[in-house]
Amino acid sequence: MTPITEVDGRRVSLSNLEKVLYPATGFTKGELLHYYATTAGVLLPHLRDRPVSFLRYPDGPDGQVFFTKNVPPGTPEWVTTVEVARSEGAARMVLVQDLASLMWAANLVTEFHTHQWQAQAPDEADRLVFDLDPGAPASVVECCEVALWLRERLAADGIEAYAKTAGSKGLHLLAGVRGASSARVSEYAKGVAVEAERALPGLVLHRMTRSLRPGKVFVDWSQNAGRKTTATPYTVRARRTETVSAPVTWEEVAECRAAGRQLEFRAGDIAPRVQDHGDLLAPLLDAGRATPLP
Repeated sequence: MTPITEVDGRRVSLSNLEKVLYPATGFTKGELLHYYATTAGVLLPHLRDRPVSFLRYPDGPDGQVFFTKNVPPGTPEWVTTVEVARSEGAARMVLVQDLASLMWAANLVTEFHTHQWQAQAPDEADRLVFDLDPGAPASVVECCEVALWLRERLAADGIEAYAKTAGSKGLHLLAGVRGASSARVSEYAKGVAVEAERALPGLVLHRMTRSLRPGKVFVDWSQNAGRKTTATPYTVRARRTETVSAPVTWEEVAECRAAGRQLEFRAGDIAPRVQDHGDLLAPLLDAGRATPLP
């Protein structure tokens, strides 16, 4: 029997609540749904109006993991969808606009991934993103060093960067931008990544050359492309444990670099952090603070 819950006047069926999704910690599907329900206040603004790709892992990270870009079969008619132009033709994607849609989507057991543009203006990027990905033995500590350099470099162009953990190994840097296409933002981001490699040659790569990866941080600028997506702030990841792509302060980034302290947050860490800090990425939601590219 699948329990039907009413969420904001919508009937949402929530299934297999006792199922353990993360065997390493015993974290269940019910706990995952509870996490999304209690984090909705800070998560929803980052999902709203952005077509969502789902990385689904219904049997936990050790089971089958698959990407769904199109509207999944069985999507309730009250969930908002939008037509998105793709190279292979138009497709329909989900917009998670409210708590009921979030709980319906969370019940599918998914990581949320979003574009750097909004549905109403697909030709204009409103986010700049760098995905800092360490090649072992490098870790998030080296990513923090690179992030601090990138923050200064972007600030020189009047662009204010914000950081979050990837929820896997690395860090994501985000900034609010305006007035440029995804292609133009990609070109700018690539230029900055090339500069980073020049400034920190022993540490940074701007190309994903596997043979060069060990001990270095790959500054992935390519997620600025119009078709690409990045893990949404506050999404739980399909990793060994229920780690979250969690916003962090620049003080925490500097401490991580100085003390060699690993930056990692699990679902249970987020409510106290939101209570202490609010949404550290809230400035990204203020269009008035978005900066034109130089």
